[in-house]
Amino acid sequence: MKTQAKFACFVTGTDTEIGKTLVSSALLHALCRQGLRSAGMKPVAAGAQERDGVWHNDDVDRLNAAGNVVFPPELVTPYLWREPVAPHIAAQRAGVQMFSSQILRAFNRMKSECNAVVVEGVGGFCVPLSDYVDTADVARELNLPVIMVVGMRLGCINHALLTVQAIAAQGLQLSGWVANTVDADMPYLQENVETLRRRLSAPLLGHVPRLADATAEAAAAHIDFTLLPNWPFADHK
Repeated sequence: MKTQAKFACFVTGTDTEIGKTLVSSALLHALCRQGLRSAGMKPVAAGAQERDGVWHNDDVDRLNAAGNVVFPPELVTPYLWREPVAPHIAAQRAGVQMFSSQILRAFNRMKSECNAVVVEGVGGFCVPLSDYVDTADVARELNLPVIMVVGMRLGCINHALLTVQAIAAQGLQLSGWVANTVDADMPYLQENVETLRRRLSAPLLGHVPRLADATAEAAAAHIDFTLLPNWPFADHK
């Protein structure tokens, strides 16, 4: 029997462009299929295009499409920058300072109005937002269990192990990780996945291959989110 317990998590990755949005969207797809009112949040996004007088970020649009609760853009993405550059540089160029308090207020509002919130980070785990705060600080203040997306390409083992250390340094729980195939021609791909499986204490939730049609539903077919210790249903594994 399913329970309507609250669910929230923070999705981070070993780098930028390694599949955080794909995995976050897949998670939202799975939550929606279980009947939860679910929404994605990307507190900081860089790179936007104007359509019909509204600025859009592709990652944010994909999260919105995967969820089933609509929130105002200022809650989903408190800091949206037009230039596809490092967020702290975009903020400096705009003469704006980013504050984690604004992100926390937006998250708490969303959490109060739906059953599940998936928060996707920007870039890797320790991306600067200002001279005083980075995304690791934001993750710590949100105090959410973390799902790590490992972009499977040369160097991913080192990147994954360093990211895990950074997560632990913030006192956060790594609740699971997903291997996402970035380089389909990576030598010894499966051996690299197995190396990480042995070295990481958190469960491997799935291995997403290089998809011809990288939709949330297609990715979700390769991920078992019921392996998460905080999966919000009584019949989880």
